[in-house]
Amino acid sequence: MRAKMREGAGIRRTGEHALLVETGSLRLSHRLDGLLRSRRPPEVTEIVPGPETLLVVAPGGDLGRLAALLADLVAEARERPDDDAGGDGEVVVIPVVYDGADLAEVAELAGLTVDEVIARHTASELVVGWLGFAPGFAYLTGLDPALRVPRLPTPRTCVPAGSVAVAGPYTAVYPSASPGGWRLLGRTEMRVWDPAADPPSVLRPGTRVRFEAA
Repeated sequence: MRAKMREGAGIRRTGEHALLVETGSLRLSHRLDGLLRSRRPPEVTEIVPGPETLLVVAPGGDLGRLAALLADLVAEARERPDDDAGGDGEVVVIPVVYDGADLAEVAELAGLTVDEVIARHTASELVVGWLGFAPGFAYLTGLDPALRVPRLPTPRTCVPAGSVAVAGPYTAVYPSASPGGWRLLGRTEMRVWDPAADPPSVLRPGTRVRFEAA
């Protein structure tokens, strides 16, 4: 099943129980994510926004009816103001101790001093684009272009939870200990992922984030 919608967006079936909406932009993914969560049909079990898509999982649901609902919501999302990205407007401030193992190397790669790296990392207001890689791992968009450095040639086998890192156009907080190839700037004591909490992730798509030197 594939349904064409206005302005080129489309909906296609993914597997037996899911639909993928091709939004074409992160902003529209966030708006659609917010609208669908506010009017969530009972059969929808997962909503997963991506940079240019939104995956909707509804085991046993009527996918034809769900596709019609999604088409209506996309049309509504397109009519929203440009400054409405679908987030709740909250700014999450994350205190960071900037003593990461790669801080000096990032400064060298960027052609900056360590203090300038910290100043640029704390100056930008970032937005959670999507979650991936590991539960609660939020890709934060809006990183200062000067801090866009490549991943490590060889990933670490274990990065501690709370590590604050950069790679390419993104920055992130490791929600739990895991392997990782991003360059470490520092660490935070803020717990951004708690499976027992509701919702479990502090950083949800559309959330605005600012880092602060602790």
